[in-house]
Amino acid sequence: MTQEVMIPKMKRLDKRHRKIKIPFINLVLIFCSILFLVASTFVNLNIKHYIIPMDIFTNKALTSDDFIYSLWIVPQVPAVMMVCSVLGKRMAVTTTILYILAGLLLVPIFGLGGGITYVSEFGFGYILAYIPAVVLVGNILHNKYSFPNMIKASVLGVLLIHVIGVLYMLLIAMCKHADGSFVGGWIASQSGLKIIYDIIISFLAIMIGKYFHEFLNFILD
Repeated sequence: MTQEVMIPKMKRLDKRHRKIKIPFINLVLIFCSILFLVASTFVNLNIKHYIIPMDIFTNKALTSDDFIYSLWIVPQVPAVMMVCSVLGKRMAVTTTILYILAGLLLVPIFGLGGGITYVSEFGFGYILAYIPAVVLVGNILHNKYSFPNMIKASVLGVLLIHVIGVLYMLLIAMCKHADGSFVGGWIASQSGLKIIYDIIISFLAIMIGKYFHEFLNFILD
């Protein structure tokens, strides 16, 4: 066998036996990020701000409480956006997939429990949508962590999650023969105005994540 034939063959054998090495710090970051996503599932933020009531000129019985709007929100969508901002697309996708698999196969870490039967829950589409949203946001932020890109990432990422979540809910509603009033109320409570708050908080989360991302790059270089 000639030397020219042996060299390519040796290279092929080397590739077959080459092991994939994952830095320990990456495993730690992924594990901590999964815990962060789990924790965000069980946190309720009470967001309050001033509003102008629609009947301000006609209702004389308005009190100070009528000028304050209160909304309870689970900040997991912003948490996903922050994980993507900190880790980048590849590690964030890995984190999201492991989080979903853990909830379906290992421990009940979703909002309403867990297990493989969770795929029949109305809200599972939102969780499933984290994967394409992370890919989209990761691609946007990979170019540059600029102000316009962070706005674009937060808006498109949140909208993608809610669109997929609503479409998945409609599919489950059809399978379970849910009536129209339930579907409309569900969409209003799970999406509706919540989309606006998710976008705003996600932008702040991405902006904070940018500095963590830069810090990690600094200490790991």
